[in-house]
Amino acid sequence: MDVSSGAQHDAVIVGGGHNGLVAAAYLARAGRSVLLLERLPATGGAAVSTRAFTGVDARLSRYSYLVSLLPRKIVDDLDLRFAVRRRRISSYTPHGDSGLLVDAEDTARTREQFARLTGSERDFDAWQRFYAMTGHVARQVFPTLTEPLPTRAELERRVGDPAAWEALFERPLGETVEAAFTDDVVRGVVLTDALIGTFSHAHDPSLRQNRCFLYHVIGGGTGDWDVPIGGMGAFTDALAATARAAGARIVTGAEVTGIATDGKVAEVTYEDAGSGRTCTVAARDVLVNASPDALAGLLGAARPPRPEGAQLKVNMLLRRLPRLRDRAVDPRDAFAGTFHVAEGYGQLQTAYEQAAAGRVPDAPPSEIYCHSLTDPSILSPELAATGAHTLTLFGLHAPARLFAADPEGTKRELLAATLAQLDAVLAEPLADCLATDADGRPCLEAKSPLDLEREVGLPGGHIFHRDLSWPYADEEPDGQRAGAADGGRYGDIGADVTQATGRWGVGTGCANVFLCGAGAVRGGGVSGVPGHNAARAVLEKAR
Repeated sequence: MDVSSGAQHDAVIVGGGHNGLVAAAYLARAGRSVLLLERLPATGGAAVSTRAFTGVDARLSRYSYLVSLLPRKIVDDLDLRFAVRRRRISSYTPHGDSGLLVDAEDTARTREQFARLTGSERDFDAWQRFYAMTGHVARQVFPTLTEPLPTRAELERRVGDPAAWEALFERPLGETVEAAFTDDVVRGVVLTDALIGTFSHAHDPSLRQNRCFLYHVIGGGTGDWDVPIGGMGAFTDALAATARAAGARIVTGAEVTGIATDGKVAEVTYEDAGSGRTCTVAARDVLVNASPDALAGLLGAARPPRPEGAQLKVNMLLRRLPRLRDRAVDPRDAFAGTFHVAEGYGQLQTAYEQAAAGRVPDAPPSEIYCHSLTDPSILSPELAATGAHTLTLFGLHAPARLFAADPEGTKRELLAATLAQLDAVLAEPLADCLATDADGRPCLEAKSPLDLEREVGLPGGHIFHRDLSWPYADEEPDGQRAGAADGGRYGDIGADVTQATGRWGVGTGCANVFLCGAGAVRGGGVSGVPGHNAARAVLEKAR
């Protein structure tokens, strides 16, 4: 195909998830002509709000649901009308008829909770020291996410704490957790941040659990995970509005099927659902807000190893919050933060081993969030007045392989086992509290990794598109940074185009094709960082 005849657009963006929208907004505001092509009928990708239940006016964050990694810089740069709200309660972990409540604004109360659970203040003091250490790392690392990619040595110098670097970057997280804490429940609460969307265990030698943990504790420079006001769709709606106002053209129902490039000009082919036609557009640069696996397919390159998601996502609406076995804690406090279920340290290991062996865990671990306690605006005033609340459940150790033979049957089995673990810590069955929709059905929907792949294109259902990367660039033996220029070897489609490289960690094997999705270096989560960095790479290249 001859792609040297000129460019119709400065940039074509493939995919209208939040990172693609961030890139579109930055480039359009810089005066570039931008076309964004989105396969689905609306933009937003996995960051959307949905009225999931027939006749019920509740806007649930259907897929992604909390915000931590979004830099304030992006919100300010793009003049977004979007805000998040901090959750006062960090977490509640039931244990028998008691539990552990971590109140981010009341140290004395949290100290008492640790003593109530463990019988001493030892683990509380260790907790304070441990999160002071992660807080220091967060303050040093988080600002680098929107800067050119540092080398490993540069980031280590920036952290400036050899013990913290050793604990988080060098050895399995389980060693650090076990050295710091004695109580099984406390150890489990700490470890869960290493397992969100990551099928791993405390002593995994690959350190994928460390990478996941790092991204969970550096967000915002504090590690806080906040509730998006108006639901997750408020963020992507604001991005789309900003991009359009700056002149970006957004086309939905446009499934991209191929990218051809000579390194200077690219052609993007897509199917237009509205007209039924096959269309081709040319651009100087292409930014792909899709997985590395999808990128390879679009370029006709060798595909990377298949990623595997490992979670069960459940959305619910309740008529009221359920009562707890732990009568010392108000349900409005317990559900306001992260409510841990079957997430003791030993339970997490057992569930991992059972899932790795190909079976549904006996006690599936999960985390539950009630966003409407922090942001009632996601419910209509009439619904809120009845005492209704949303619940989001995120189940761990549910790898896609479990669902291969019987997708729906396995999902029902896992859902039943997960809800049974929740019922075990409640004073009444959850089913008694579920609301019903206009057709009389319980307001509950469950999404397996296979559902996430089919509905929003997450490869293997992996919420980060692939295992998270360290937020630095490795160095070549001669001391030269790998991939010093974003884009690298244009035209060499035989190269591994999925290994994001370069000054911003978004380059591929093609000089004018950039990865702006979660699979970029420093991708994952609702952050906008890959979109920002890909836009920066394009603007720098044009100088």
